Amino acid sequence: MKFVIDNAIPFIKGVFEPYADVSYIDGEDITRADIRDADALVIRTRTRCDARMLRGSRVKMIATTTIGVNNIDMDYCTRHGIHVQNASGTVSGAVMNYVFSALYGAASRKSISLTGAVFGILGVGNVGGRVEQSARMLGFKVLRYDPWRARTEGPEDFCDLDSLLAQSDIVTMHLPVNDATRGMADADFFAKMKPGAFFINTAKGELVDEAALIDAAPKLGPVVIDAWCNEPDINRELMEVADIATPHVSGYSYQGKLLATRSAVRSVARFYGLSELYDFFPVGDVAVRDAVRLDLRGKSQGEIASVFQYNYPIFTDDFMFRMNPDSFNELRVKYRYRREFFIE
Repeated sequence: MKFVIDNAIPFIKGVFEPYADVSYIDGEDITRADIRDADALVIRTRTRCDARMLRGSRVKMIATTTIGVNNIDMDYCTRHGIHVQNASGTVSGAVMNYVFSALYGAASRKSISLTGAVFGILGVGNVGGRVEQSARMLGFKVLRYDPWRARTEGPEDFCDLDSLLAQSDIVTMHLPVNDATRGMADADFFAKMKPGAFFINTAKGELVDEAALIDAAPKLGPVVIDAWCNEPDINRELMEVADIATPHVSGYSYQGKLLATRSAVRSVARFYGLSELYDFFPVGDVAVRDAVRLDLRGKSQGEIASVFQYNYPIFTDDFMFRMNPDSFNELRVKYRYRREFFIE
């Protein structure tokens, strides 16, 4: 067998070598010629897997270490018997850490009180659910918008979009990109938000009409952007109006990367019957494999902000990105994965 693997995926080198001929290539440099005789691909978002790339190859398995599969033509794969497996749920803790470090950090810098704030979550899947859990533990009132879950579970515990935007002091995006959500955060969306409300996007840039967000920014409170349209060629004007701007690293925790690589390896192993790898878990650094437990009971907003910044100094990521916006991909590849925390 032959496997082609994005060489930026951590903890994976040497894992498949006993079972396959393995090629490690920069994700955006993987070509049709590279995969022509490959049986499996292990990729991130930087490899476009469509008919142009896959036609004529013998690829039957694609494992991605990311949640999203927008870079993979799922219809083509289904028609041609190519199994696709994403890494659902692996970055939920990391993104939760990002959201609250950004929220409390920006509130602290701008002297904004979060007491009694309403937390509006758009998309309550693995990531949004983890954000919801932490928001409730921190004492926020939570509003949830998730039309897909509302249809299957009943509307009682969910909110319509207009009501959420009108009531929320914090709006955070955790939706997938599809025909219903692409560009949903448009001029009308921002006009319905409360003046001074936070806007946070850690999901996908394509959810947002960036020109509309730039126009709305003077009305809004802190704007936090980790996901951009046209990555890595980001909108410099949006960077200028954002209070926190980072190069799509919200999911880049040490624990998240361990789990994502575990997911990819196990899915390939099961597909090809590599039983020795069915229960694979990367060795990693044992000293930092466990997330940090944070007891925030009784702490003030300022104390909570300090604890979050100590565990994830998000303004360092913001500073490094602003110093060289053209380094989007380099910052991601060379990122020093942070250790996750969870809230008690």
